[in-house]
Amino acid sequence: MEPCKIKICGLSRFADIMAVNEARPDYAGFVFADSSRRVTPDKARQLKKELAPGIRAVGVFVNANIHEIRRLAGEGSSPVIDVIQLHGDEDEAYIRRLKAYTDLPVIKAVRAKSRKQILEAAKLPCEFLLLDTYTKGQYGGSGRSFDWNLIPRLEKPYFLAGGIRQENLEAAASMRPYCIDVSSAVETEGRKDGRKILEMVQALQKLNLQYSRTEKPAGD
Repeated sequence: MEPCKIKICGLSRFADIMAVNEARPDYAGFVFADSSRRVTPDKARQLKKELAPGIRAVGVFVNANIHEIRRLAGEGSSPVIDVIQLHGDEDEAYIRRLKAYTDLPVIKAVRAKSRKQILEAAKLPCEFLLLDTYTKGQYGGSGRSFDWNLIPRLEKPYFLAGGIRQENLEAAASMRPYCIDVSSAVETEGRKDGRKILEMVQALQKLNLQYSRTEKPAGD
């Protein structure tokens, strides 16, 4: 079993970049949709330049104009993002149009309501799903978890988001997602907290080590 990865989402300051560079998560998220954590393309470009090699930048979009994503994905210039996260009502046709212009992997967010809904989303032409909490009138960022029993057996790798914090990190990791996605849990008074980021990343690393030991075949 591959170790579970971690994404720290909602980076908006140079201090946030320094914090993730120290903690070394697998992914760092820049939000380009309406949010208290929103960054402009120019700001994201500046932040990306300071991001340590090996940490992949994820651009988070909600019902964005495809041309906006294309520019950030590197059309006509160096890319600002390495992965595209679609967190709105984007459908199969939208994803196919987007993929006609970029080879970057796509994460499609699902505000989980039912197993059937998740299984239907798994058929979309994206590389990953992101399973998040359904909140009426919101596209994400509620800071609340959902009933993980809704998650069916999936062949497609998925990010697990929504209210994941130190207290339920082990339970989240036990669902065996491809990646844990956190934002508000590593903040203090609405700002990313370097100590909390480091503690969250290290806690997941310890869990991964425990899993690797328990799953090691006898006699190895």
